[in-house]
Amino acid sequence: MNLSKVKLVVSDMDGTLLNSKGEVSNLFFTLFEKLQKQNIIFCAASGRQYNSIVQKLAPIKDDIFVIAENGGIAKKKDELLVSSPISAEKIKKIFPVLKSIKNTNIVLCGKNDAFIESKNHDFVNMFQEYYNSYKIVENLSEIIDTEQFLKIAIHHSISSEEFIYPKIKVFENEMLIKVSGKNWLDISEDQANKGNALRKVQKILNITKEETLVFGDYHNDIEMLKEAKYSFAMKNAHKDIKEIANYATESNDNYGVEKILAHLVENKTNF
Repeated sequence: MNLSKVKLVVSDMDGTLLNSKGEVSNLFFTLFEKLQKQNIIFCAASGRQYNSIVQKLAPIKDDIFVIAENGGIAKKKDELLVSSPISAEKIKKIFPVLKSIKNTNIVLCGKNDAFIESKNHDFVNMFQEYYNSYKIVENLSEIIDTEQFLKIAIHHSISSEEFIYPKIKVFENEMLIKVSGKNWLDISEDQANKGNALRKVQKILNITKEETLVFGDYHNDIEMLKEAKYSFAMKNAHKDIKEIANYATESNDNYGVEKILAHLVENKTNF
């Protein structure tokens, strides 16, 4: 594999750049400095809230591109590059079905804040890892028309793929539905995905697929992986991602992203 033409590195966060404790390694920040010296641009792309991503990457937040909410929004510092809210009509259409699914918590993801109904202490503590700017309301249905929402995120206590997806897949012709983790499923506007947001970033930078390297681990990374010649599935990735990606790397807990970046910056272009 020859990585000498890579000009843009794009990484998912959870299950990819972040370890199982939700941490970014010090090694990554060291490698990022080397990427900068070689004029290689870094983009974080996640289902997380924008504020949560930049908190994790605070030391470098002004030097990177950020794709948040699964492509619902993309920014470079304070410059808004992409905004693809889901219509209120679509939210209202799917909401009764979501409300009927047992053992779930629903999150309405706004441009600045996320909104939840749950006051369950365990859920709120877990939820704060992904959404650090949030509000608890009495009834989510009553705020649908109050602002634009980039995404609906639904958490199931056991399995989103097994218990949520089968009940809402009938809406796939109208909305983008992605199992984004073992317990999470995301619903967006049908054209709001990481791949479309990445194409916008590539166009701005005049960078091609052949110059792009991407890391991912779950279904919400599929479109993004297809926008890069150098697409890497994590060892801990969903089996579908391993089939789609052109290459593989170690797990997020075994520095899978960092090991490939080390090869990249050290100019070990054939391995």
